[in-house]
Amino acid sequence: MKRPLPFVMASALLAAVFLLQPSAPVEAKEPGETAVVGVGSLEGVVGIALEEHLQEIIRSADAEKAAVLVLVMDTPGGLSSSMRGIIQQIEAAPFPIVIWVSPSGSRAASAGAFLVQASHVAAMAPGTNIGAAHPVVASGGDIPDSDMKQKLLNDLAAQMRSLAEQRGRNTEAAAKMVTESVSYTSTEALKAGVIDLIAEDLDDIVSWMNGRTFRIRGEDAKIEISGYRVAEFDMNPRLRVLQFISRPDVAYLFLVAGIFAIVFEVLSPGGFVLGVSGAMLVLFGAYGLRMIPFNWAGIIFLLAGVAVMILDLAVGGVGILSLMGAGGVVVGGLILFRAPGGELLNVSYSLMAGAVAVITGFFLLASWAVWKSMKNRPVSGSDGLAGVSVMAISDLSPQGNVLCRGEIWKARVLGDKFLESGSPGVVVRVEGLTLLVRPDDKVSENL
Repeated sequence: MKRPLPFVMASALLAAVFLLQPSAPVEAKEPGETAVVGVGSLEGVVGIALEEHLQEIIRSADAEKAAVLVLVMDTPGGLSSSMRGIIQQIEAAPFPIVIWVSPSGSRAASAGAFLVQASHVAAMAPGTNIGAAHPVVASGGDIPDSDMKQKLLNDLAAQMRSLAEQRGRNTEAAAKMVTESVSYTSTEALKAGVIDLIAEDLDDIVSWMNGRTFRIRGEDAKIEISGYRVAEFDMNPRLRVLQFISRPDVAYLFLVAGIFAIVFEVLSPGGFVLGVSGAMLVLFGAYGLRMIPFNWAGIIFLLAGVAVMILDLAVGGVGILSLMGAGGVVVGGLILFRAPGGELLNVSYSLMAGAVAVITGFFLLASWAVWKSMKNRPVSGSDGLAGVSVMAISDLSPQGNVLCRGEIWKARVLGDKFLESGSPGVVVRVEGLTLLVRPDDKVSENL
């Protein structure tokens, strides 16, 4: 039976409409798609350089659409201000952040322990340790002011408990790292509940996170990773230089060397290399100190030590004052850096003492040479003419002309004396372009 034309046309139109329907949008990441796991390093003293480095890592990982960011940590601690800044960055990150204390032999001491507790996932490799977050000064001694110490202790302990509570970890065991300076091995940390897992490699971390839900920017986010690729983020050269300058021992040596160079310039003016170099070194040292809490008493000891060494050269103290000045410089370095946030900075005291000894010895040697040259008789200029023999080429009564080193000078004989033409004389001093002379019985070899 032949169908009516209108029916055929209607059927064809319906089929065309069905076939031309737009397909459903494809999800950006389907199950099984390779995810991106960002990996960065948090190694060295916690300071402004490390804080800025983490900011760049998070920005780069976000651009790579990373699902997770793993930070490999090995730190002795650092600045409390930078520690708080890094914690704020972890809180504001668009993905979960894992802090993994690795490789074996690494540590998350002092400020590093706070960062581990702030992370969404706290992991440690076998053979690592965490803790020792009791507030101390950089030399390792206790804070002398008991009231200030108690305030810092209470503040840091409360912050440690808050971070551990937010991530569901053992608050009391975490607080002991501050109040009792407890340090845990990886096994002890897992048993105490201050970390989430012990991981030997990145696969252990990803496997542990897969299928778990984390609180990201106030919302729950479930991590599902069936396959992943690693995107590594290294510290750029600018931040490496910044981190080197911010080391306490390096910043101190820059400051000492710069001050000594400026002193050399003052003692022997006429050049510009030492002065400019010294000013630059002082700027480097000041920039490093700006990133490190320091005690003004250390600055006073440093300046006083340099001043005492200069005084020794001026009054001839037979080196006694110089030794005291060198001691002041060393003591200034030992107390210059304070770490009130529970930091354990690795100040290389042997390097500092050796470098200060070398710089002090060079300063004493150079200053002695400058001082000795200042005592020598001048050999040029108007001061260099004093004591030189002359020959009168006209009668000096009291004024006339003399021959001095092959040149004819105007001269005046001192006092009421008379110098006959052809008679020898000696220059006493120079006034303008006139030589003041006195009679001499010997003929100078300088004629």
